[in-house]
Amino acid sequence: MIKQLINEDSYVQIGDLCSATIQLKIEGLNPAGSIKLKTAHALITDLEIRGLINHKTRLIESSSGNLGVALAMVCAAKGYQFVCVIDPNISAPNRKLIHALGAQMLMVDQRDENGGYLNSRIRLIEQLVADNADYIWLNQYKNPTNPLAHYQATARSIARKFPQVDYLFVGAGTTGTLMGCKNYFAEHHPHTKVIAVDTVGSVTFGLPGGTRHIPGLGTSRLPEIFESSGIHDFLSIPEEQTIKVCRWLAQRYGLLFGGSTGTVLAGIRQWAPHIRPDDVVVAISPDMGERYLETIYSDDWVTQRIGATALQPLFPEIALALSA
Repeated sequence: MIKQLINEDSYVQIGDLCSATIQLKIEGLNPAGSIKLKTAHALITDLEIRGLINHKTRLIESSSGNLGVALAMVCAAKGYQFVCVIDPNISAPNRKLIHALGAQMLMVDQRDENGGYLNSRIRLIEQLVADNADYIWLNQYKNPTNPLAHYQATARSIARKFPQVDYLFVGAGTTGTLMGCKNYFAEHHPHTKVIAVDTVGSVTFGLPGGTRHIPGLGTSRLPEIFESSGIHDFLSIPEEQTIKVCRWLAQRYGLLFGGSTGTVLAGIRQWAPHIRPDDVVVAISPDMGERYLETIYSDDWVTQRIGATALQPLFPEIALALSA
């Protein structure tokens, strides 16, 4: 049932950020509200096929929010116990959704050595799994089923929709979507340039770790599934730019997207000098923005955590002209 509800065919065209029209693949239009429903369904189905789940099993995973919601939904539909290890960056709506779907949550509030929470979350999971044989860690960071889900679904659906793709922009979180898309296009459409987009403070691209406030993209621990070969380029985006793009999208197009989408589109804006008007540019939007109303769309939250400059318009010259 869950698999039938996954939406693969929704796109919207975005202009202004580069000379070409951006084909934005909207992944938030499914019951879980994010691309992570594909990951969650694939991870659990793989365990079922291998006969590893029984009535005593407690599935456990670390999540900044969206995968937690998706796993809670799939587990509820299948009657499995699920424990989600979260941190303070999780949005209030995601936390409430996970609770409403019947999952247990464990909060980690101690930052790790790279300034994030991921290593702290994983250390707790490793301890719980070592102490209790009924726990199974889904491990999205190491499990090859994660990228395989996006190889078989996300990337394949893009290739069916657009026979020619010049640039594919993909955000890097656990890198499951990124690796699945990179592997598929390298095999079937090697002319496509896959551009990975991450957030400043993430260590995935070998840059220094640091404090991050927006969940979704970025990590304080290199995922085992990540492999850099075959990626055309890597972009690192400050959270201030993420917020500006998200707010611009809402006011320019009437579309409310999550922080991961804002980061990916900010990456396209940064890469714009390399893009020609006739290029086919596809970007993946992982989730919608309703769950971020109290964070990236809150002036107080943005001012306190990112700074007041993040509230300034993305295109000041346009805002000035409209106010004149």
